[in-house]
Amino acid sequence: MVTTARYFLAERPDGVPDDDTFDRRTVELDDPAPGEALVKLRYLSVDPYMRGRMDAGESYAEPWEVDEPLQGGAVGEVVDETGTEFESGDTVVGNMSWSEYHLADGDDLQRIETGALPVSTALGVLGMPGRTAYFGTREVLEPRAGDTVVVSAAAGAVGSVVGQLAKLQGARVVGFAGSDEKCEVVEDEFGFDACINYKATDDYVAALAEAAPGGVDGYFDNVGGPITDAVFSHLNVDARVAVCGQIALYNAEETPTGPRKLGKLIETRARVEGLLVGDFAPRFEQATADLAEWVAAGEIEYRETVTEGLENAPDAFLGLFEGENVGKQVVRVE
Repeated sequence: MVTTARYFLAERPDGVPDDDTFDRRTVELDDPAPGEALVKLRYLSVDPYMRGRMDAGESYAEPWEVDEPLQGGAVGEVVDETGTEFESGDTVVGNMSWSEYHLADGDDLQRIETGALPVSTALGVLGMPGRTAYFGTREVLEPRAGDTVVVSAAAGAVGSVVGQLAKLQGARVVGFAGSDEKCEVVEDEFGFDACINYKATDDYVAALAEAAPGGVDGYFDNVGGPITDAVFSHLNVDARVAVCGQIALYNAEETPTGPRKLGKLIETRARVEGLLVGDFAPRFEQATADLAEWVAAGEIEYRETVTEGLENAPDAFLGLFEGENVGKQVVRVE
């Protein structure tokens, strides 16, 4: 029997979550039953989509119940197992609780090998965010040589990879990010052609007209809100829009009236398509292999923001909505 710290949903937040949303407890775990593995977590992922799981309403991700453990993607080491395909010492990835140890069904885990890359990349550029960028760019956005592609949350785990994949296809790429420092990373490390600090301008339409004077052929939307309104006003004929996230609205107590920019779609005959990476699950292995090859070749750069200690997981999660991370936000548990 193992004792572990674990976070539970204490109450459903009204608007922005706070410390009262999270309840840290000490729980005891039984020894693995047949088909189970005990995993010592090394890295835990926190992601914006988790905010929707804190609400009771219907969404693409099943809501957490109050008093239920918080869960997310995690990487860990198998320390005990009974009748699984794993051995003690194997590094695995799967959906696990916010805790030091997790007792998992062996069928819910995957053995990982990241080579020379940190194992945390299985939660970022080689994990769900990287695969989201891969399929969202190649299957939905479909950038072509000479296109102008705009990416919101360009310094984030998904947006940073989207821009680089579009560049590999010969597109000109413009990003939106929340500081001059982030824009510097977006341009200098991730290779975007231009980056707009949305916190430093009150006129997104004018800023985008300067950064993308030929209009927008592809837009990867991670945020929604006023940035998306501005991009819609610049869409070219036959533009493609991939709707991946709406982080600007996740903490809204009332959803703003809208959308009011759809008339632009009539003029441009643009295509707007929502994106859930799970729809591409049968092809995850190929996506990860391609991404690993591009990272190894230096064609895709990545960043991680690592928060130390399970006790700081709530702060790491809340920091996502303040734009505190660059690249993938993970928590180092061990």
